Amino acid sequence: MEIEQAQQLWKPEPGWLNTASYGLPPEPAWTALQEALAQWRVGSSSWEGWGDSVQRSRTAFAGLIGVPEGDVAVGASVSQMLAPVAGALPAGTTVVVPDVEFTSNLFPWLVQEERGISVRVVPLESLVDAIDADTDLVAFSLVQSADGAVAAYDDIVAAARAYDALVVVDATQACGWLPFDGSRADVVTVGGYKWLMNPRGTAFTYLAPALRERLRPDAAGWYAGHDPHASYYGPPLRLADDARRFDISPAWFSWVGAAPALELVAEIGVPAIQAHDVALANRFRTGLGQPPGESAIVSVDVPDAERRLAEAGIRAAVRAGRVRASFHIYSTEADVDAALAALTG
Repeated sequence: MEIEQAQQLWKPEPGWLNTASYGLPPEPAWTALQEALAQWRVGSSSWEGWGDSVQRSRTAFAGLIGVPEGDVAVGASVSQMLAPVAGALPAGTTVVVPDVEFTSNLFPWLVQEERGISVRVVPLESLVDAIDADTDLVAFSLVQSADGAVAAYDDIVAAARAYDALVVVDATQACGWLPFDGSRADVVTVGGYKWLMNPRGTAFTYLAPALRERLRPDAAGWYAGHDPHASYYGPPLRLADDARRFDISPAWFSWVGAAPALELVAEIGVPAIQAHDVALANRFRTGLGQPPGESAIVSVDVPDAERRLAEAGIRAAVRAGRVRASFHIYSTEADVDAALAALTG
């Protein structure tokens, strides 16, 4: 599906440049969610149909990052899904994290310091050089939330592998617009409500099989069972053999809206989305006299920018003291030009 055709499936008010905060649902996702809510209101449907959306979402996500669906666990948030990884680290482990990292990929490691985990925080641009023989795990965002900086994924992975360090990637601000090979990491975690345009309450995590064997599914419940429908009552423990043993019971309606959105991203194709998003971001950069970049997120320091954008009806975010604009499938050149007029007029 071409971008121009796909854009007809969204109905944003002009000036939405804040996908890095939350993405907007395409028509199929919105319609599926409304239908499920209508069924819930009157009790006209059993929940199993809503539950089928979880597996559809898992399959689509796995395809987007190039990993087997059996290696993908589902949950509700990034920090919740990183908890089993952090909790399994032995005392004496050293974790290296960028100093601008969003705290969902920082606090899970920091809370382990009381039991002997060491967290070393370094500048993002120095991350590759900071990986050394004392490093056991490297955790970083593929795209930084604050300013859209794209991490040197291949270089970081290569440096980590040279010292047998684990690689944990938060791809929340990347997955959906930036192509990457998730199988190169040990863990890839993604909150679905941004560039994947899911309702809030969905998260995905790729867990490499070799690492998964070292983790304990402390949040295991019926949905983590080998057969969830045969895991409602009583012992013995009978968990799934694959990454599903780390699933948590799904919030149905979030997943009902997630599956159509993910399948649409796959249909359009992430490379096409990347070309569209980055072209708009670079139009914005050029209009502000900045050199082109490689990210769909642009962070700018313009005097009084927040007020100017608000008065023009442009919805963007303020992060780390700078205005952050982000561009996605439904963004247009008109949105960019309206933002530039507000900031430069």
